[in-house]
Amino acid sequence: MGEKSSNQSTGYQTLNISTKDDLCFIQLYRPEAKNTLNDLLIEEFRQALLSCHSTAKILIIEGLSDIFCFGADLQALANTPSEIQSGPEPLYDLWYQLTTGPFVTVAHVRGKANAGGVGFVAACDLVLADSKAEFSLPELLFGLMPACVLPFLIRRIGYQKAHAMTLMTKPISSEEAYRWGLVDAYAEDSQALLNQHLLRLRRLSKTAIGRYKNYLNKLDVSLAAAKPNALAANQVVFSDPNNLSKINRYVNTGQFPWEA
Repeated sequence: MGEKSSNQSTGYQTLNISTKDDLCFIQLYRPEAKNTLNDLLIEEFRQALLSCHSTAKILIIEGLSDIFCFGADLQALANTPSEIQSGPEPLYDLWYQLTTGPFVTVAHVRGKANAGGVGFVAACDLVLADSKAEFSLPELLFGLMPACVLPFLIRRIGYQKAHAMTLMTKPISSEEAYRWGLVDAYAEDSQALLNQHLLRLRRLSKTAIGRYKNYLNKLDVSLAAAKPNALAANQVVFSDPNNLSKINRYVNTGQFPWEA
């Protein structure tokens, strides 16, 4: 975590939460599952946001030292009937809250940010990365698409860069992500980089941040407008039996769709 915390919450199964004055550190913590996203993590993250909504000035989103977030939990997806899954809306709403909430959100990325992990990154106000971090959108390899990620990603890096990243499916480095605007700063010692940024950000008042974010949200209504199409597109690809078959095969054998 970014700094020694004055308070740490142990009431979560998928997150580590710590606070220090007006800072709130939220660490995605599912090391047994490569920090993938499931319904429980999304719900616990929503609760964590609510708990620090009125008090935290700055939220720092972190993962593990080698994996920030590896996207959707394909194991859970393969084993859970689609009719009892919560669907994409809670995750989209969570990213929307990160983007529009009355606080500064900082993604501190070390290691791999894959698929939905890129969604968390793109939803944050500032992105700081380790020099060895990687960012990728592999969804099309499985016949899927980053439907809910794209509105946030396009808003951050532009249509063509997001389009190319989706089509190519390969990871991009911190350096390339910085050139594209996905990363605001990167360094070999990303912890020191984070601490430097926090020194500056903590000079801002909670009131000023809230008023500014509220004004900014009125200038850009793209995320709210994109939501219905994003949810519909997500539903189409995740209900396709052929795509689900590819996911099941990958989960059970480790073979990618293009492998014989």
